[in-house]
Amino acid sequence: MSKDTLTITDNRTGKTYEVPIENGCIRTNALRQIKVSEEDFGLMGYDPAFLNTANCKSAITFIDGDKGILEYRGYPIEQLAEKSSFIEVAYLLLNGELPTPKQLEEFNYLVTHHTYVHENIKTFMDGYRYDAHPMSMLSSTVAALSGFYPDAKNTKDERSRRIQMTRLIAKMPTIAAFSYRHSMGLPYVYPDNDLSYVGNFLAMIRKIGTTTYKVHPTLEKALDVLFILHADHEQNCSTTSVRTVGSSEVDPYSAVAAGIGALYGPLHGGANEAVLRMLREIGHVSKVPDFIKAVKTGEGEKKLMGFGHRVYKSYDPRAKVIKRVADEVFEVTGKNPLLEIAVELEKIALQDEYFVKRKLYPNVDFYSGLIYEAMGFPVEMFPVLFAIPRTVGWVTQWEEMVKDSEQKIARPRQIYTGSKRRDYVAMKDRK
Repeated sequence: MSKDTLTITDNRTGKTYEVPIENGCIRTNALRQIKVSEEDFGLMGYDPAFLNTANCKSAITFIDGDKGILEYRGYPIEQLAEKSSFIEVAYLLLNGELPTPKQLEEFNYLVTHHTYVHENIKTFMDGYRYDAHPMSMLSSTVAALSGFYPDAKNTKDERSRRIQMTRLIAKMPTIAAFSYRHSMGLPYVYPDNDLSYVGNFLAMIRKIGTTTYKVHPTLEKALDVLFILHADHEQNCSTTSVRTVGSSEVDPYSAVAAGIGALYGPLHGGANEAVLRMLREIGHVSKVPDFIKAVKTGEGEKKLMGFGHRVYKSYDPRAKVIKRVADEVFEVTGKNPLLEIAVELEKIALQDEYFVKRKLYPNVDFYSGLIYEAMGFPVEMFPVLFAIPRTVGWVTQWEEMVKDSEQKIARPRQIYTGSKRRDYVAMKDRK
C-alpha cells in the first residue's frame, strides 16, 4: 500500500531517509536531517526566485495555470467579474464568504466613511516635486500613515487589525487621486460619500471647476471589473513582499508600502505600459507579420509583450474578461488606434505554432493598458490603478500571515560563494 512519503537515498553516505508528503509538498526543513557528518549543517533546497517553493498555506486565491483557472475563495473570476462588484469581492476576500445584503451595506458604509485622509497628508504630499512619479508618492505616503495611526502596531489585536485594513482599502483611492492631481498641478478633490468606491475615485481624478461630476456608468463599471480582476493573485512578487515585511510584525501600512514598492517595478506593475510601447513600435497593422517574424528569429531583440505568464500556461482567464470590457469602453471613448494592431497581433500569435507550442497566450496586461489609456490615464498611473484594488489582496494576505501559527519572521538561507577566511592586510603591505 502506497504511503505519502518520499524516500531519499544520499549517494554520498548510502543512508536512506523517509520524508513525509503533505498537500503535494515536502517540508524543506526535513532535508536538514540529511548530513554527511554531525558537523554538517544539513541539506538545503536552492530555488532562485522561489519558482518551486511554497512559503505559506493560504485559503484566499486558487490558481491552476495549466487549465487557466483563477478563483477567489472558490468563486471563478469570470462569475465575479460578471455578477459582482469590487466592494462585494473585497468583503469576500477579507471574510471568506459573500456578504448578505445587510453585511454588504454595512461594509460599504464603513469603507465609504474612511476615505478621508488627515489634512497633514496634503501638506506632506505638497513637498514632492511636480514631476514625482505617482507610485513613488503612493508608496511613501502609505508608509507615512503608520505615523498617523500609532495603534496600527497592535497587529495581534483583531479589532485594531480590521480598523487598519479598512482604512487602507478606503484611503488608497484618495491618496492615489491626490498623487495624480499633484502631478497635474491641480487642486486636491475630497471624497464624495454619495458615490461608489470606483465612482468616487474617478470623480477625485476628473472633477475640475464644478461641485459635481457625473461618472459615465460604462467607464465606472469597466474600472470596477478591472479592480475585481486585480484584487489578488496568490503569491506574486508584491504579495510575497507584503508577507515578508509583515512577518517582522510591523504595522500593515509599512507592509503594504513594501508591496507598492515591488509593484512599482516594470516586471510587475509596469507590464501593460510595455505592451503600449510595443504596439507603438509596430506602428501599423500591416507591420504585424514582420514584427512576429522578428520575435521568432530574435532579430533586433524584439519581444512579444503581454503574452505568456509565470503561472498561466493557457489563456489567462482575466484576459478573456478584459477583452470584453475593452469593447464596451471603446464604444464610449472611441477606439484606441492601437487596438487594431493588438487584435491582429493576438490573432496571428494564437494561430502560430511557435507561440502555441510555447504556451504564449495573452495575459491580463495585453488589453488593460489600452483601456486605461482610452479612459485618459497617463502611463505613470497604470501601476497606481493596479495598487488600488490589490490593496484588498495585500491586507487579506497580511492578516492570514499574522494569524498563521506556523509563520515566523522571514529569513531565507543563502549559498555563500565568496572568499575563504583570510587575514587582514595592512595598507602599507598591499600591492
